[in-house]
Amino acid sequence: MDVPLIIRHRLNELGLEQKDLAVAAEVTESYISQLLARKKLPPAPDRTVIYDKIAKFLELPSGELSKLASLQRREALKKKVADPSSPLFQEFRELILRKCETGKQKQLEAIFEKEPFGALERLVSQKLLEVAKGVAKEELDNEKWLRLMARLSKRTYEQVRIAIVEFLETDIFHVSIENYVRFLDPLIESWDIDLETFGIEITLNRKLTSVPWKSFEFVEQAPEAIFEKPPGLEEFLQDATLSGGATEEELDFLKSLQFRGRKPTPLYYYRELQNLRDPLHFGA
Repeated sequence: MDVPLIIRHRLNELGLEQKDLAVAAEVTESYISQLLARKKLPPAPDRTVIYDKIAKFLELPSGELSKLASLQRREALKKKVADPSSPLFQEFRELILRKCETGKQKQLEAIFEKEPFGALERLVSQKLLEVAKGVAKEELDNEKWLRLMARLSKRTYEQVRIAIVEFLETDIFHVSIENYVRFLDPLIESWDIDLETFGIEITLNRKLTSVPWKSFEFVEQAPEAIFEKPPGLEEFLQDATLSGGATEEELDFLKSLQFRGRKPTPLYYYRELQNLRDPLHFGA
């Protein structure tokens, strides 16, 4: 049993048609037709409320379709991972470069051409896609926003709702010209990248989002050292007769001591503490 099979079965049982289901789910009849013909993969349950609407209309138990959709998508993902992905095609790259800061277009184009879909092109493409998908996901249930996007793309409200669900499931290996025209182009005004630090700034369309821009920085940082107290130090700290009265500065000094192969005893730390306090260690 899968999602298309259950839906077709219930439509027949209830004497309903695909167009009736499309109206109830607020999607196009074409989308329902492709879904039932298995030409489209069922959308991710966490990115759409379509399953709740279909289940209610077809009088199905709540959550049943969502569970089946998750299983179907999991199997499809296994096959997708097994198949080699193709890089972005030339037309999409050209569209991305149009949005780039004018002074760097030719330089970046040369880099992209020299190393097709290399690290830099993947980085830029990924960030632009992430930002556009982030806005689309936030506005998925905003009817006013959806209708505005419908007017901008000259499509119906139902078509835009479905397009967003499909857009949220795409990635940089499968993003299409249609994805660009419907979402990336209207949402992103421009982008710029610092080729020394690889910091990226993306300016968004103020009419379509309350966030005017996004910034991403890539800074190399050394991993923080994880301090593990040696057993001897732990015992020293727990024994008030040895560590009593030690200041924060003195304890920091004892903790900074490094040893190779040796396992200092609590008495060792006590002697180090006394040596630290010896007047001979300080100038007059």
